Amino acid sequence: METRTVDETGADTERDETAVDATESADIDIDIDADADVTETEAEPEAAQDAPETEDRAPSGVGQGAAAVVSAALGLVSLTGSWLGTVAAARETLVGQLETAADAGVATQVKEIYGDAWHTSALWGGLFALTALIVGVVVLARPAFGTPGRTVQAPWIKSVAWAGVSLGVIGLLLAVLKYTDVLLGLPAAG
Repeated sequence: METRTVDETGADTERDETAVDATESADIDIDIDADADVTETEAEPEAAQDAPETEDRAPSGVGQGAAAVVSAALGLVSLTGSWLGTVAAARETLVGQLETAADAGVATQVKEIYGDAWHTSALWGGLFALTALIVGVVVLARPAFGTPGRTVQAPWIKSVAWAGVSLGVIGLLLAVLKYTDVLLGLPAAG
């Protein structure tokens, strides 16, 4: 049962009508239920398929989890040191060397060359610790300011956020002690 048709470009084409019948019936979905009854239903309208499902979905907590991990990482960086703190300390060492006269006393040279670099390193460690502390506290406080009824937060997010807060507090304490020369102060020269 072949028929000849002319398509939009004007070319003659041959097609089998049985193939056309098979493709036209593709609009019908077949649902098989547990009792092996076969029912035919029409395809769902496209508007129903495109409807957003945000009302039924709970928030995944990906943002809070990422922020908790960032908090813990920043707390760890505050304890171990960062590239930025190392570069800033090296810059302060260079500035101290350039500004210190060759005939300056030993105590002045130690303070200018090493003391300022030590304080700069402590300052950057404290900034990382403070950032870790703030991010961790925000993650922990976030459920209180969210949608009512959806205040559940995954336990691992709370644990990691508490780790970030703890590392931030320890890092901030060490940075303050280091900056004030209570912890590993400069040696007395002279």
